[in-house]
Amino acid sequence: MTQQQPIAVLGGGSFGTAVANLLAGNGHRVLQWMRDPEQAEAIRVNRENPRYLKGIKVLDGVEPVTDLQQALSASQLVFVALPSSALRGVLTPHVELLTGKMLVSLTKGIEAQTFKLMSEILQDIAPKARIGVLSGPNLAREIAEHALTATVVASEDEELCQQVQAVLHGRTFRVYASADRFGVELGGALKNVYAIISGMAVALGMGENTKSMLITRALAEMTRFAVSQGANPMTFLGLAGVGDLIVTCSSPKSRNYQVGFALGQGLSLDEAVTRLGEVAEGVNTLKVLKARAQEAQVYMPLVAGLHAILFEGRTLEQVIELLMRAEPKTDVDFISTSDFN
Repeated sequence: MTQQQPIAVLGGGSFGTAVANLLAGNGHRVLQWMRDPEQAEAIRVNRENPRYLKGIKVLDGVEPVTDLQQALSASQLVFVALPSSALRGVLTPHVELLTGKMLVSLTKGIEAQTFKLMSEILQDIAPKARIGVLSGPNLAREIAEHALTATVVASEDEELCQQVQAVLHGRTFRVYASADRFGVELGGALKNVYAIISGMAVALGMGENTKSMLITRALAEMTRFAVSQGANPMTFLGLAGVGDLIVTCSSPKSRNYQVGFALGQGLSLDEAVTRLGEVAEGVNTLKVLKARAQEAQVYMPLVAGLHAILFEGRTLEQVIELLMRAEPKTDVDFISTSDFN
């Protein structure tokens, strides 16, 4: 990557800003595109993203821009940190500028109508682009504060993985590579659902044993689903699977956990989302996941249970009781049980 050519980051949210800062900290020129001119101006003048990462200095190498065409034309490597609902609308008009570019999705979500992951939407929009995803146990504020962090870049395109590793690798940020783009991305999307359950469990005063049981069964459940859809089960033992699940299910900084916590305190879903003031992808993911699991006939009691709590008026206690009454199966799905018979 030559020094002259800038790297584009699309999205003015917390994660986009954290990644833009990492890139700038490594000496790259960054064009961070955002839709809101006032936000761009605020960052330009005050070197801070007031709405999303209060108190974090945005480095001088980050240039906030509102002209998407300019950002895309100037860059070969583009990090896409747009909300899942905005992705198509923002990028579709600029498809001719995306040909041959490296597009790396940072968004963890699933499109409601199509059950497509973000990288699949990127592929839809720009079939001639080179596509990858970045996912892992990565809370934006901690990245911005230089807490030691590791992530996974996943793509079948080995050169893309190497490029992303080269520009993002730093003293406090490690980037591992994977060829299982689908598995890595599915891990990032699915764990949001389970973070909501974890937040509820904590608000209701459930113990550490319960939390640990929920996280472990969540891992078994999301792996089972992902494998039914063609992912590699081993991916879920890595950072994008169990790593991301642990941080999202145990951190009050996670948006999905916060929504769950508010629900556990007795707020309605609408009130919980309003209190957060941001999108929690897990709520959207839950609806599409429940439908897809039924269709694929994959046993997902936690997903069905959370759906029953949010949309069918059940309580978490009822759901956990059902889980405890279910027939105990083997602990880990992909280990042969024939030894026990």
